[in-house]
Amino acid sequence: MSADGCLFCAILRGDIPADVVHRADGFLAFRDITPKAPVHVLVIPERHVASLDEVGGLTADERSAMLVFIAEVARREGLVDDGYRVTTNHGPNALQSVFHLHWHVMGGATLSHSM
Repeated sequence: MSADGCLFCAILRGDIPADVVHRADGFLAFRDITPKAPVHVLVIPERHVASLDEVGGLTADERSAMLVFIAEVARREGLVDDGYRVTTNHGPNALQSVFHLHWHVMGGATLSHSM
């Protein structure tokens, strides 16, 4: 899917509202509308890439900053002391539903082994 029809690109543009928790350095973090944990935040790059398979579409600096941004989101959400999970999905068999690279930052309770 192109950036034109992308749900997350629409959120980035402000066309669709989101509960934003942090925005900086080319990344946006917002609460998942169907959380799977007490804290469930999505982190997306502002540059449209469909999935982790296309992460080469980000610059080396963007790829590095993405990890720092994810860690900052977890810190801001109070997840560092008890732990948290960071995941991404690639493709339909992994149940990727929005084809814009995004990371799930989840915590706030003991997480399931099956997640």
